[in-house]
Amino acid sequence: MISKSFSGAQIVARGDRVHIAGDAKQVDQLERLFRKLLQVARDDHMPSPQEVQYLISQVQEGNEMEGVLTDVVQVTHWGEMIRPKTIGQRRYIQAVRENDVVFSVGPAGTGKTYLAVAAALQHLRRGAVKRVVLTRPAVEAGEELGFLPGDILQKVNPYLQPLYDAIYDMIPVSEFEKHVQNGRIEIAPLAFMRGRTLNHAFVLLDEAQNTTSTQMKMFLTRLGFDSKAVITGDVTQVDLVGRESGLIQVQDILAGIPGIAFVYLDGKDVVRHPLVKAIIEAYERSEKRASASEETRG
Repeated sequence: MISKSFSGAQIVARGDRVHIAGDAKQVDQLERLFRKLLQVARDDHMPSPQEVQYLISQVQEGNEMEGVLTDVVQVTHWGEMIRPKTIGQRRYIQAVRENDVVFSVGPAGTGKTYLAVAAALQHLRRGAVKRVVLTRPAVEAGEELGFLPGDILQKVNPYLQPLYDAIYDMIPVSEFEKHVQNGRIEIAPLAFMRGRTLNHAFVLLDEAQNTTSTQMKMFLTRLGFDSKAVITGDVTQVDLVGRESGLIQVQDILAGIPGIAFVYLDGKDVVRHPLVKAIIEAYERSEKRASASEETRG
């Protein structure tokens, strides 16, 4: 993989040494790549072929890769280290550390929710916050909630399942249940946030593209002392009908306010199955063609 990507250079490995010769630019790029791979290996991580390919692309583009694959956000209960795998994800994690309110906007598969949950649990374990509150809007997907079986929690639980999935990936079910019982972790639909003030909390609003402007304002004004909020969403997947997305509108309203950061992820930050990236890029091309066609007709 590496040799094919740098055809203008010769790479010879002898024992624990690598000798590089050839095109000066590619030699410099290879030196940066091998230094990064060595750093990742020393940090007890074996990069996958996809991760190596990503590092190659970033080296060739001349991008800095500090923290990529080496910045540990959270360690799961089975010892896996959760790390930012792309430059965009690393920028996201840094923004969460340095700001009280962070908006992460990007397509599916970019780690928006997963990294936010990891950061929230890290803050809880370190004692930086006293509780974690995870919430999502319960948008009706073709059915009225009132016609679904069960009480209100049973009705909205399917909308909250992705948050449970992320948590179960990181801590044992027994630990999660203990935290829920003592109020240190709460998962609830967005409507349950109204009227509350969340002090000493890490609050995550997921799927924020499906909040209205009123709901977004309500959520943001819940923030109390010593608290941090992360808002994630994909503005290309808005399920609201006849109403403007609060996540789209808030980008203009809160732009430039100190302590509030907007991080935009894209197809380069997708860390799921390789086909997910291809699917996202195909949709982006289709949307650009449709937009260009509308402008031509206009």
